[in-house]
Amino acid sequence: MLTKDQISSFFDSVKTNKVLIVGDVMVDAYIWGRVERISPEAPVPVVTVSHRANMLGGAANVARNIKAMGAEPLLCSVVGDDQKGGEFLQLLIEESISSEGILCSKKRKTTVKFRVIGNNHQLIRVDEEDDKDLDQEEVSELLYRFEGLLNKNRFQVIIFQDYNKGVLTGQVIDRIISKAHGRGIPVAVDPKKRHFDAYCNIDLFKPNLKELIEGSKLDMPPQNMDDLKSVIITFQKQQNIDNMLVTLSEKGIYISSKEGDTCIAHHIPAHLRTIADVSGAGDTVISVASLCLASQMPPFDMAAISNLAGGLVCEHVGVVPIKRERLIKEVLGLYMID
Repeated sequence: MLTKDQISSFFDSVKTNKVLIVGDVMVDAYIWGRVERISPEAPVPVVTVSHRANMLGGAANVARNIKAMGAEPLLCSVVGDDQKGGEFLQLLIEESISSEGILCSKKRKTTVKFRVIGNNHQLIRVDEEDDKDLDQEEVSELLYRFEGLLNKNRFQVIIFQDYNKGVLTGQVIDRIISKAHGRGIPVAVDPKKRHFDAYCNIDLFKPNLKELIEGSKLDMPPQNMDDLKSVIITFQKQQNIDNMLVTLSEKGIYISSKEGDTCIAHHIPAHLRTIADVSGAGDTVISVASLCLASQMPPFDMAAISNLAGGLVCEHVGVVPIKRERLIKEVLGLYMID
């Protein structure tokens, strides 16, 4: 159980952290409006537009969360040399996030997730993307940018944010993990199915339950917590992962941590909240958990604080970063500190 001084020390220490996020970035585009009638042309709602907005998405939303927590994020990724790529770079400027690690490729289009929100509910999402793996030329250029960032900065943690859009190839994953190990930098991963078992010898692995089932090639989901524990520990030992953090949606979060030859596991239930939108919650969980990892926080506390953070952003419609002061208040309440 953390003390008030330990909690304060953690949130203060975050401000000195530099975090490198490598993975698939995108633009989250929104149309917001109201729905008052059904179209006479088809049984679909008619949205009267009130405003539009573009936001940083994917791995760039992890960067937003890291920045919101008070740390300094740096991104390493690929966008298209196109209009949406230009909009992405402009969003980085507006968020005061460096674009030094961003490669603009003429061979790809920038990923855009386009959402229509009517009466504060998401009505439809349209994706525009290339999801093929980077070619060798793009891989070489991306790794060159990664090496440049690594040589110029002292990172407290490296995050892989995988959305299956092709940036995280096997070669990219292997090289970055090797370089991180060489410098003693902890590595955290938010995985997807395509390269699920490519992440070996890492410090933190955070799938959601669906990703765990797909990535582990299970015929059916775990039927109870004992089955879930068995699946998690089997994969954890197979991949030599120090901490497995599995988000379980309304059932909370599960943490399994290696201690010597054994694994210590805890299930932390979700907190009762009014859920408006789960979009981006996983980005928030990996962001906060990675900062906890960098501070060498005990695994149970890392899971508990990350669980709180993921729930908080679900109270808002659309993809939003965590609010630092709100999280501090909730953490103090969780530990029942006056």
